[in-house]
Amino acid sequence: MAQLKEGSKAPAFNLPDQSGTNHSLKDYVGKWLLIYFYPKDDTPGCTTEACTIRDSFTDFKKSKIAILGVSTDSITSHEKFARKYQLPFPLLADTDKKMVEAYGVWGEKKFMGRTYMGTRRMSFLINPEGKIAKMYSEVKPKEHADQVLADQKSI
Repeated sequence: MAQLKEGSKAPAFNLPDQSGTNHSLKDYVGKWLLIYFYPKDDTPGCTTEACTIRDSFTDFKKSKIAILGVSTDSITSHEKFARKYQLPFPLLADTDKKMVEAYGVWGEKKFMGRTYMGTRRMSFLINPEGKIAKMYSEVKPKEHADQVLADQKSI
C-alpha cells in the first residue's frame, strides 16, 4: 500500500451502507467528501464523533460536503447504530477490511495494556477532483466536525 498524503488521489472503494446501498468514490466526483473512519459502532468516542457530525449536518450540506462514516462493523450493526442516533449519512460496512487497509487506517492499537489490530480514528477530506485535500490523523471526536468545516472553507 502506498503511503497516502495530501494532494494524492483518494483510493477507490465500493462498499454497502447500513441500508445495503453501495457507495463508490466515483459517486462523489464533483463533490466534497468527508470520509471518516472510526473503530466501532455504539462505543463512547465513536458515538460522540457521529453525533457531533450529525448535529452539524446542516452546515455540511450548506458547505456541499457529503459524509461517509466507515468501520469494519456489519451492515446490521451500522443499521442499529444509525437508527439509534438518527444519523443522516451513510455508514459503510468494510467487513473485508479492504478500504481501511487502502487508506492506511488499519493497524496496531493499544488500549489498557493490550495490543491488537483495529481501525484508527482518522478522516480524509476529499476535494471534488477526488484528491485528498486534508488528512486528519489526530481526530478529537467533539471538535472534528467544526475543524473539517473550517478547513474546507480555507482550502
